[in-house]
Amino acid sequence: MKYSEFRLSGSGGQGLILAGIILAEAALQNGKNVVQSQSYGPEARGGASKAEVIISDDLIYYPKIENCDVLLALTQKAYDKYIDSLKPGGLLILDNMITRKANRNDVDVYSMPILSTAADKLNKMMVANIVALGCICELSNIVDKKYVEKAVMNRVPHGTEELNKKALIEGFKLVKDKKREMYYEVC
Repeated sequence: MKYSEFRLSGSGGQGLILAGIILAEAALQNGKNVVQSQSYGPEARGGASKAEVIISDDLIYYPKIENCDVLLALTQKAYDKYIDSLKPGGLLILDNMITRKANRNDVDVYSMPILSTAADKLNKMMVANIVALGCICELSNIVDKKYVEKAVMNRVPHGTEELNKKALIEGFKLVKDKKREMYYEVC
């Protein structure tokens, strides 16, 4: 049985709510059971924001996440707030601009240029959420990529489909490049 709890965190305006909805839709299309929830601060843009998704092959008996298996943090504030909620053995995906890090030797950490990839490589900061989603899906392998791409195409604003598809592919690529880099460091 596969059962995973995802917490996507950052600040309002980064599109993490949409990323959570897309992840949930992709999992549903992939035949999984899903619960998705979200919260954000009263400031909307710039305030705290998080989306949570539970994905399971079996029934989901409790819809809330206490401790997550996968934590995405796009801001220092989100990282500081949620790092202690990541389970030992969990997966931490963070933007490489996060500099203050807790001593967590019990989790797998992937620090990647998510925000700068959206801004510099794709010239649109608004697709950072989709870059992050690509990283999450490439690392977690709980949802088939074809369903993720389909859900992205279903949910992004009309006229931005190609840009978002490129953003998703860049997210996949960031992980592949990071794994290759880690492999060569070990050799």
